[in-house]
Amino acid sequence: MSTTPIDTWAVDLANVTVIYPWVGSEVAMASVGIIAWLAWHVWQVKHENSTYDENLRKYGGKETINSAIDDHQ
Repeated sequence: MSTTPIDTWAVDLANVTVIYPWVGSEVAMASVGIIAWLAWHVWQVKHENSTYDENLRKYGGKETINSAIDDHQ
């Protein structure tokens, strides 16, 4: 099965035009990849912030942690 019009490499490479599929879509693929990467970072920051806020509500803030440390000394 061939995805390009090349059946053999025993040709004059100066006459070869397309050697891989989806030629011309590199910018679109790179754009989709960059947008997905940035979207993942936005999602990750929101998820980590919500987890942090949940832990603050559950365990208290800096004062609670400091008083717990002071009580054990």
